[in-house]
Amino acid sequence: GFSVSIYDVTSRSIYLRWPKFSGASSYRVSATAVNTVGHSLLAHFSDVTLKGTLTSLIPNTIYAIQAEAIDKNGIVLAETRIMQSTAPDIPVIDQAYSKLSNSITVEWRAVPGATSYLLTAQDGDSFIETVVTNSPGTVTGLKPATLYRITIRSINSGGKSQPSPFRKAKTVLAAPVLSVSSPSCDSIAVSWKAVYMAAGFSVSLMRSDGLGRMLKETTTNTSLIFTNLDPGTLYTIKAYAWNAPVDVQVAFSSGALKAIVSWMPTEGALTYSVTASSGLSKLKCNTSSASCMVPLLQCGSEYYVSVTAYNDAGSSKPTDAVSLKTIPCAPVNISIEEDEPGHLLVSWSSVNFGHYYVVFVKSDDGLEVHCNTSHTQCHFQSDCGFTYFISVFAYNKAGQSPLGDVFNYTTAPCCPSDFRAVFVSSDTVQVTWAPVRGAEMYETRAVGWSSVVLCNDTAAACTLSALQCNTQYNITVYSFSEARGSNMSCASKYVATAPCSPEIKNISKEALSAISVHWQSNNEEATYVVTARGEAGLWHCASSGNSCTLINLPCGSAFSVSAIARSPAGQSLPSYSVPLETAPCCPSDLILTQVTQSVTNISWSVGMGAQTYVTTLESPKGQAKCHTLQNYCLLGCITCGTNYTVSLKAISETGLTSSCTYQGYSSSACCPSGVKLYRLSNNGIRVYWRASDETINYNTHLHGSKGNFTCTPRSGLSHCDITEIPCGDVYTVVVSPVTDKELKLTFCPKKIYS
Repeated sequence: GFSVSIYDVTSRSIYLRWPKFSGASSYRVSATAVNTVGHSLLAHFSDVTLKGTLTSLIPNTIYAIQAEAIDKNGIVLAETRIMQSTAPDIPVIDQAYSKLSNSITVEWRAVPGATSYLLTAQDGDSFIETVVTNSPGTVTGLKPATLYRITIRSINSGGKSQPSPFRKAKTVLAAPVLSVSSPSCDSIAVSWKAVYMAAGFSVSLMRSDGLGRMLKETTTNTSLIFTNLDPGTLYTIKAYAWNAPVDVQVAFSSGALKAIVSWMPTEGALTYSVTASSGLSKLKCNTSSASCMVPLLQCGSEYYVSVTAYNDAGSSKPTDAVSLKTIPCAPVNISIEEDEPGHLLVSWSSVNFGHYYVVFVKSDDGLEVHCNTSHTQCHFQSDCGFTYFISVFAYNKAGQSPLGDVFNYTTAPCCPSDFRAVFVSSDTVQVTWAPVRGAEMYETRAVGWSSVVLCNDTAAACTLSALQCNTQYNITVYSFSEARGSNMSCASKYVATAPCSPEIKNISKEALSAISVHWQSNNEEATYVVTARGEAGLWHCASSGNSCTLINLPCGSAFSVSAIARSPAGQSLPSYSVPLETAPCCPSDLILTQVTQSVTNISWSVGMGAQTYVTTLESPKGQAKCHTLQNYCLLGCITCGTNYTVSLKAISETGLTSSCTYQGYSSSACCPSGVKLYRLSNNGIRVYWRASDETINYNTHLHGSKGNFTCTPRSGLSHCDITEIPCGDVYTVVVSPVTDKELKLTFCPKKIYS
């Protein structure tokens, strides 16, 4: 109950139809070439489609066609198969011409698989078709002097191919129907009826026996008389009609400013002359064929083209003139303006027969854009630093105008937008930036409150010097090119120079190891840092005001003190240095040794930074002082048994003094006076003395070669007995006060006892 029928076939298509099948939701049709490996086609159709076309097939090929009805689940409900051949390939007409007024003969190349061919001649809405078996083939039954469109289709058992591309062919004029009479013995009169589309007639007359010469006349009338003939002689008379060239076609070749003129050949014409007129200018070309080239046309002109046919009898009437408008001339007065950055305006003067214009703008990086307009100006987007090559063409139906002048326009170089200050000092700012397109040189301009500093360089960096410290400058980097000059639209940035160098006004001593430094402040945003530099190291203090204190400076040291100012803009140069010397160090160790009853030796360790020392022992009874370069000193005029305060001054080379105070010193008790020796026995001795103070205890020391002896009396006694002394010896006797440290004084007077 399911079948497929073929209702049309062409060279590459098969047209099918089928009835609706119950339950089918789609149809699948496949075609497989029988004698060609690997060529198949598959097509799907919905349930509402009952017709289908298989395309892209091979001409003159048998296909096995299978059609399937499929339900919504993809199950095949029914199928059918048929065999069908495609038609042969489409023929190509080589030429078409007319030799008789009622027929046109066509020649073509044979098509494989074609068993016959269908020739068709079309005149308006009327068709005449003829089936022939091979080339050439002739279509008959045509009208005289009529232009036909000729096509051909190849045929085989499968069907007919599509029509070939058409060729135009015109049937020749109908032959004149002659009426002949001999009005006299030496003349023959020939007449005929007017022939459709005939522009003239050629009539020839010749003796039937072939003797004599042929007489030929051309006329536009419908009658003619030949005279001076031989009486009683049989003549053969021939006549044909001819027309002027028709279907004049003009094709313009814009590249060479020439026109190709073609027409339908006319009967009886031997040569043709083509005339192209424009004002006072006339161009001609002559040919024996049905086409001719007219060179040297002018752009922007309108020519009127006509064709005249010639033979031995003369010329035909010129054809109706065909208008030919040549390509427009290249636009002139081209101007290029950059009405605002990033926008180019290209304008030009209008040209004759210019229907529209195309402007091509190509940048030097190879990118090209164009504008199509019927006006005389175009706007384009532009970028900085590019050179644009601009050409303008005019167009009409004939084609494109010749290439005119190519203009170039260079836009202003780009602005360095990322410049930054990489180094800032009190009087110098170094600026760098990335090189920008189109720039050949850069100008860096720094504008301050009262001065302008310029820097020109080809490098992408600039150092602005001789600037004022602690000043904000408006800095702009301009780019420059030879073609466009400076780009003055570049943005600026504000950069402040570093603070001015501070000036130290005063250095004062606040404490033993604290020095206050004062300066003149000139920047409210700056932080000032003071540095003391010496062999002992570095000491710093900082302040946003106008003073700060250096603490914990070591004694006896020399420093160079300078100050700098720091702000967000940078760091100033250091101030001039001011020397600083701290007071000498006090000696850490001081030793007093009593040399005699009135002389004391003082020694001390070296005090750093001290050149001389002044030592002083002072009591209510008096003062002892010594000024020395050494680290020791002998002080005389010491009163025995007296408490002294001990002080020392360490003095530097520049006169700085450190006053050093030490533990008090007590001189030793006074030596007794009036020492007398008395013999007690052969081996005993009594020593008497006068005590300087009744509260002082004394020791008696007896030194001899045979022994040493000591006697210490009770407190308050002024004598002492020493017994059991070996006899026969010389003794040294010394009476000295008893010290707290139990030191034995050696400076009291000595007595010799034998």
